[in-house]
Amino acid sequence: MILFEEYKKVKRLGFFPALFTGSLLTAAIPIINMAFRGQLYLDQQASPIQILLAANWQMMAMLNLLLTLSGSCILYHAEYADNAMEKLKTLPLRESSVFLGKAVLMVCSMTAVFAVEAAAIAFCSCFWFEAGDGFAKELCESFGYSLFLTLPCMVLSLLISQACRNMWVSLGIGVICVFTATLLPANSFVLSLFPFAIPFQILPAAGASGAVRYLCAAAAGFAIFILAEPVLRNIRRSFE
Repeated sequence: MILFEEYKKVKRLGFFPALFTGSLLTAAIPIINMAFRGQLYLDQQASPIQILLAANWQMMAMLNLLLTLSGSCILYHAEYADNAMEKLKTLPLRESSVFLGKAVLMVCSMTAVFAVEAAAIAFCSCFWFEAGDGFAKELCESFGYSLFLTLPCMVLSLLISQACRNMWVSLGIGVICVFTATLLPANSFVLSLFPFAIPFQILPAAGASGAVRYLCAAAAGFAIFILAEPVLRNIRRSFE
């Protein structure tokens, strides 16, 4: 029920067109790269998905993070613009359920975004490479892994948007976090667990043990941010 209410709120705010347009832009990266620089990758000895993700995922992941930030800001901008957050306190409805509804909506929307990007990788694999046996399984595992690693960033972006009444402040904080993540050393496992840095990891490069560690870290981060929402909400209220 709460998910349907959140859907009705945002369908007129440009949330879905923004994410869809962003997904098309992100999906175009591997296609354009292969169209103009394909010869650099065709001679490499690896599966098509490994080659394409290694060549394009850093830029794709950054755009996905920016889409997550933009979507989170849009979701809470409507609440603050019309003083809906104040009106919510008078209704027999828990604010935590509203946050969870927005989180579920964000996860579902980003799942659709990742599906569009997976389709682009599949197109490149079939058009420029030879997709062998197990291609569909490898594709689903790689993008499922990347989506799971993005969950902590989704929830943290919503927490930032909830804490800041001004949409531009929350967007600015998120952009700073994204560019900070790009400056962190790639060979440091601890620093790579930063919520805005962990989505840059790809399954083929992580290995079996590394993938398990990143999945556990992402699950822990997701749970911590979900549990922290009531605490941060009470802190925000103390400054109102």
